[in-house]
Amino acid sequence: MLITEIIDVLEDFSPLSLQESYDNSGLILGDRERDVKAVLLCLDITEEVLDEAEEKGAGLVISHHPVIFKGLKGLTGSNYTERVVLKSVRGNIALYAAHTNADRVWGGVNSRLAEKIGLKEPRILSPVKGMLRKLVVFVPTEHASRVREAVFSAGAGHIGEYDRCSFNIEGEGSFRGSENTDPYVGSAGSTHLEKELRIETIYPAFMEKRILKAMIEAHPYEEVAYDIYKLHNRWDRAGTGITGELDKPVKPVDFLYLLKEVFRVKIVRHTKLPDKPIVKVAVCGGSGSSLIGQARSSGADAFVSGDFKYHDFFAAGSDMMITDIGHFESEQFTIEIFYEVLTKNFPNFAIHLSEVNTNPVNYF
Repeated sequence: MLITEIIDVLEDFSPLSLQESYDNSGLILGDRERDVKAVLLCLDITEEVLDEAEEKGAGLVISHHPVIFKGLKGLTGSNYTERVVLKSVRGNIALYAAHTNADRVWGGVNSRLAEKIGLKEPRILSPVKGMLRKLVVFVPTEHASRVREAVFSAGAGHIGEYDRCSFNIEGEGSFRGSENTDPYVGSAGSTHLEKELRIETIYPAFMEKRILKAMIEAHPYEEVAYDIYKLHNRWDRAGTGITGELDKPVKPVDFLYLLKEVFRVKIVRHTKLPDKPIVKVAVCGGSGSSLIGQARSSGADAFVSGDFKYHDFFAAGSDMMITDIGHFESEQFTIEIFYEVLTKNFPNFAIHLSEVNTNPVNYF
């Protein structure tokens, strides 16, 4: 299997355009056009993980956390990152990371975190902005359904739980082609009037290339007239964190026991137990302290994440319980997501889950 084929599937699920500006997701080391016989999935790439990849014949390691996060100024093996890079080069093992793009995509890290807790009616806690585009295309009336179907099939027209959404207005278009044209209707050099439909629909920006390709292929005109508008609407199918509700109210202490059982943690750091049951819960895999305010504003009774600092616990107030289950623990199920995405597309390809525990934090 070519590395590029594997990457295309992953990036179709969690596009790189969704990653945070500070991130370094994508192919970090290796040749996209190289053929590999197996893939190893992990949360972090360590020297032990690379040993495991060699043992299992995996020419590509896919991780959640990028091993190279900031620029390298040398490759002397003086630190963990340099040693991993050198070892992967020597072993001819390609490295790929899907980090904050996998966090922010619907069905990604936070969706899985909410699913494990059993949250119902999940919603994005902090939706992304500036990601939506509006496509307006003018189509001869008798071809409108064909063009609509093409752009819908390519991914356009989703609004919340609804799909195939569009707005359509009848009108009359005019055009005159030069002597070098071969118009679908009318004659070159003559002005032609045609009954057309103005079709409007929306899509996330990362789908633009394939949507436009589908539209142009389905459109009968030699030159397709269309407009693209950047929208400032929030897109509720991508963003940071998730909120949802438990099946029934749970006592705060029982909620803590639930977290310990589900995430197999020895310790849960938390704020004072509230005097009310836990119903609405906000979650964020990894480090979620920046979302404390939004979690409170959402009406969450508890906020589950990791990496909270001392003063973050004061920010929760008395109306929301902060629960810190640990960074690794909150993201440990990420490789399940990668596995499901890849095996669905490549059922007969060797895809291994790493057996190395890369959690650098120990508890005594």
